[in-house]
Amino acid sequence: MTAQGGRRGQWLRIVAPAAVGVVVLAAWQALVVVYRVPAYLVPSPLLVLRTLVSDRVLLFHALASTLGVALAALVIAVVAGVAAALVFAQSRWIETSFFPYAILLQVTPIVSIAPLIIIWVHDLWAALVLCAVVVAIFPVISNTTLGLRSADPGLVDLFRLAGASRWQTLWRLRVPGALPYFFGGLRIASGLALIGAVVAEFVAGTGGASAGLAYQILLAGMQLNIPRMFAALVLIAAAGVALFAASGALAHAALARWHESELPRDS
Repeated sequence: MTAQGGRRGQWLRIVAPAAVGVVVLAAWQALVVVYRVPAYLVPSPLLVLRTLVSDRVLLFHALASTLGVALAALVIAVVAGVAAALVFAQSRWIETSFFPYAILLQVTPIVSIAPLIIIWVHDLWAALVLCAVVVAIFPVISNTTLGLRSADPGLVDLFRLAGASRWQTLWRLRVPGALPYFFGGLRIASGLALIGAVVAEFVAGTGGASAGLAYQILLAGMQLNIPRMFAALVLIAAAGVALFAASGALAHAALARWHESELPRDS
């Protein structure tokens, strides 16, 4: 692949989504103006932008609170999830015994258990983080375990014939081979951590200095301040995209030199 083709592909990945976004926003603005839709039903993009600017201190402070919870939960989910996957990879019996409970965390709606967590954990911030961890941890466990189990059997036999210990096989063969799977789980977990933080804030419903974007959405809904509600939603979406992009950048930095998933494509 030529350098010019690579640059063209990079620009296409930026310009194409931006063009779609511009068209959608222009159509939204035109429909609101033409049909004179009231702002308390659907505000125009320009009104949302003006609200985002005028209420920037309040909204960005709330964004910092929500992102703090999401990032703390993501770090804990990654550390705990990778540790669990490493343990599962050592024994089929351990994996068979405990993996169903990881699935149980995934299939249990966080809305149903968040009130219990908030009641049991007296520190509100810790309760919010724990709720987000419950939502985000499963993709890390599942993908990393799959990656550790997916090492080439021929290479495993080669390591065994060479006299490699279980520890050497793990760190020199299984862990490098599991990195693409891990980063796939990280991309999913980054968005789920933000979702878990927002849902937990909805359930907690507390304001004050530590109020997050979910509280601002609830408050704006009660006040029929729909432009502020949309502005908060825009910030949540932008934060989710930023977390996903950061996860992708980490994956590219770790895998670009050797794994085909991050190598430049010919077309």
